[in-house]
Amino acid sequence: QVQLVESGGGLVQAGGSLRLSCVASGSIFRLNAMVWYRQAPGKQRELVAVIASGDTTNYADSVKGRFTISRDNAKNTVSLQMNSLKPEVTAVYYCNANLVSSRYSRAMDYWGKGTLVTVSS
Repeated sequence: QVQLVESGGGLVQAGGSLRLSCVASGSIFRLNAMVWYRQAPGKQRELVAVIASGDTTNYADSVKGRFTISRDNAKNTVSLQMNSLKPEVTAVYYCNANLVSSRYSRAMDYWGKGTLVTVSS
């Protein structure tokens, strides 16, 4: 059983910062890419940032230069540092991890339940 649990969301004023974290727990043999998505009210879920197992990163154009994704493989954790926040980034942020749960399993995607980020103007 694999679980992803996000934390760090909350209410912040425009221009402020937040740091989101996501911990993967349970049976984990190999952790591949870890991804942050977000879903704003009335909109589709969109990719925010991704970090591969080799630490290669990629970002949505809208967050480049303001958000930084990082991972700690020893702790099965991925973080998202969000700076210079704007009201338009208000959304539920979801953690996604592609991982192999055992030596004989195939890679699968797992999702957290999300953490709400609200940026006030």
